[in-house]
Amino acid sequence: MPEETPEDNLSINRKRLIFRSWHRGTREMDLLLGRFAEAHVLRFGAAQAAGYERLLNNSDPDIYNWITGQEPVPPSEDGEVTALLLNFFKAT
Repeated sequence: MPEETPEDNLSINRKRLIFRSWHRGTREMDLLLGRFAEAHVLRFGAAQAAGYERLLNNSDPDIYNWITGQEPVPPSEDGEVTALLLNFFKAT
């Protein structure tokens, strides 16, 4: 049986992140994060995938409020992936 490479693991992780984005629990967040994930996650490197996974651990209301500008992004979540997410929705 062939060994899994780090690229195989990253590919599996990317697919898992896309699935989690489409299955958040609220339809609104499924649509928002699912669209973002479909557009960007397959190009993420390991660090970006880890950052997005950390972002997904936040609650739907928090992420929604950050996307809509109702609340500022806390410093602990203010990184490259969050900026990409916010810019994705500013452009659409």
